[in-house]
Amino acid sequence: MRRITVWLLSTVAALVLLFSYKTSTMGAGGESSAIAAGTGGDAGTGSSTTGTDTGSSGTDAGTGTGSSGTGSGRYDGSVAQTRWGPVQVRITVSGGKITDVTALQVPDGNHRDQQINDYAVPILRQSALAAQSADIDTVSGATVTSDGYRESLQAAIDAAHL
Repeated sequence: MRRITVWLLSTVAALVLLFSYKTSTMGAGGESSAIAAGTGGDAGTGSSTTGTDTGSSGTDAGTGTGSSGTGSGRYDGSVAQTRWGPVQVRITVSGGKITDVTALQVPDGNHRDQQINDYAVPILRQSALAAQSADIDTVSGATVTSDGYRESLQAAIDAAHL
């Protein structure tokens, strides 16, 4: 009888500890809200900047500051709502080519998010510049952010009429 009581109490204690453990997927933030490459103009560094979220499903049309006839200017992609937080990019177009990609918003809810995004955003940026499209590979370990980056990048490209 004593063994059963000890076993039962040990099992209950283990379950309580297991269910009270907080993972990085709980709470605000997530994979990496800090993928704010380009905050202040430096790609791959910094934290996310404030942006406006329209509350939609993340498929807003991008907004641009350039002339659609010249193929030059800056174009913001839509805010892609991911599981870990919003992702938004801005492209700079000159002569019909993408010359820069800046992450305006990325998940930054915790330190791990920031680490992931500090690594992933520069890779995503270089891939986008090389491909001149949103057809870029997912960065291993930053799948959700990569998906949101591609979604916002495609909206910015669409807004630029490239």
